[in-house]
Amino acid sequence: MTTMAMPKPRRDSGMEGVVAKWYAANTAEMMKEYVELARRVANELAQGSSVLEVAPGPGYFCIELARLGSYRITGLDISRTFVKMAAKKAAESGVKAEFLQGSASKMPWQSNSFDFLLCRAAFKNFAQPVVALQEMCRVLKPGGRGLIIDLKGDASKDELGRAVDGMGLSWFNRIMTKLAFKTMLLKRAYTRLQFEQMLAQAEFSKAEITETDLGLEIAMTK
Repeated sequence: MTTMAMPKPRRDSGMEGVVAKWYAANTAEMMKEYVELARRVANELAQGSSVLEVAPGPGYFCIELARLGSYRITGLDISRTFVKMAAKKAAESGVKAEFLQGSASKMPWQSNSFDFLLCRAAFKNFAQPVVALQEMCRVLKPGGRGLIIDLKGDASKDELGRAVDGMGLSWFNRIMTKLAFKTMLLKRAYTRLQFEQMLAQAEFSKAEITETDLGLEIAMTK
């Protein structure tokens, strides 16, 4: 396998305060995506399944999934602002989901704790991506499945532009989102080859990578 250089080491990146509130308002404009993803995941889960979302942000996916069945749902986020926000939104929505503050590279659960795990639009922000993958594998039950959805590091400017224009955002948030992609997010994102190299250091029994115009979906089985 060809070896590809990885992005430079970084600290775990979490949003707090005003930035977290802007992100929550911005992503709320894309609620349809969370609803569709929750339905997709629910169709593959048995009732009563234990579900972990790593870096749930405002908690939109967890809340939408909780509406669809009797799942035991937990979110783990590095951001204290998001943990408080997600817990409040879940309570206001009348659904049950637990949100904890912590790092993806040091999860506070015993091995074999969850049936399913999701990490959406956040993996590129982890300080120790390989350790995060190893932790994801550790906390999944044998046969448990994980799904990572994220931006791909070699997405083109045109692909990014088309994707953002199709998100249904306000004109201001379209401009701000394109700027965030260009100046920060794309530089942090991983390519398919980089993901393959990292997955080789975890102990999943199976991992499949699907590539879209803008991103990657990594489906993992312990």
